Amino acid sequence: MIIGVPKEIKPQETRVALLPSAAYQLTRRGHKVVVETQAGTGTGFPDEEYIQAGAVIVPTHEDVFSQADMIVKVKEPLAAEYSLLRPGQIVFTYLHLAASKPLTEALLNSKATCIAYETVEVNRKLCLLEPMSEIAGRMSVLMGGYFLQKHLGGCGVLLGGVPGVLPGKVVVIGGGTAGVNAARMAQGLGADVTILEVDVERMRFLDISLHTAHTLYSNRAHILDMLPQVDLLIGAVLVPGSKAPKLIDREMMRVMKKGSVFVDIAIDQGGCAETSRPTTHHDPVFVEEDVIHYCVANMPAAYARTATQALTNVTYRYIETLADHGVPGAFKRDPNLLSGLNLFDGKVTHRAVAEAHGMEFFDFKTAAGL
Repeated sequence: MIIGVPKEIKPQETRVALLPSAAYQLTRRGHKVVVETQAGTGTGFPDEEYIQAGAVIVPTHEDVFSQADMIVKVKEPLAAEYSLLRPGQIVFTYLHLAASKPLTEALLNSKATCIAYETVEVNRKLCLLEPMSEIAGRMSVLMGGYFLQKHLGGCGVLLGGVPGVLPGKVVVIGGGTAGVNAARMAQGLGADVTILEVDVERMRFLDISLHTAHTLYSNRAHILDMLPQVDLLIGAVLVPGSKAPKLIDREMMRVMKKGSVFVDIAIDQGGCAETSRPTTHHDPVFVEEDVIHYCVANMPAAYARTATQALTNVTYRYIETLADHGVPGAFKRDPNLLSGLNLFDGKVTHRAVAEAHGMEFFDFKTAAGL
């Protein structure tokens, strides 16, 4: 199979979908890897390393898409890439389709086979999303603490406090991978941390593993109780494949302190606050209701080298399986991969995506006899 690795064109997205070491493994298995020139430069992997690994460097975006049987990316295709896709071509990347009907419709029209990293589920874990959630969770505290600085419009609270001064209050909504990593970072800085969660067993785990962090059952009343006190609010809710639930409306945002900070990790799934809208690394924040909002949709790209290495660590085995066996052979070989199939031949094959956009769901598993 020919595997294509284009350079990411999303603003400030310097991650690359495949490490040179992974390209080497694929070429050793008899596959051809086509890499757009400079695709890995932003993460410190120059063209020379891909050439040494046996990959072929091509000069343009169009060259990669026209040659490849499978496109391996980091972020979803953008409008400029829609026309480059073709029927039957495999697209393996983060898609977040529930958050964008135009993207979903464009990919349906292309009739490409679209497999989303973020919906591949193994033992109830989103194993290809977890590394990026870990980075985003840890990063949310770094960014939140930074924008709390007074000269940046924040309320001037140091999260860790100092002797004789109480620490800042951090509230994390959602106790999944992103939430627990945010809580650990905030706890490590010495902040007063509370995690809101709806799963009682998960709260027991958090209570045992985080020691000094508090847990609180997540509902509107409890969130409203916490908001007037909070310095840094982190939205880390996730419903696999679906749009993020809007847990914080504008009225709730108004009760927060002037200069407090809200980091919406869920923004790539539509955001968990009514006031959220996507931002970029070059222009990461805006103010709504006197609260600083940080809503960067590709947070891990800020730490592109770490993120690229972490991503390839978990995606490579599936890339190899798809390259070796194609579709649907890879799904027979590894049934877990089937949970990542979002679109096939112009049909929506993930129930949550279909429900998000009011589209018809196509049961690929039954149709393919898997």
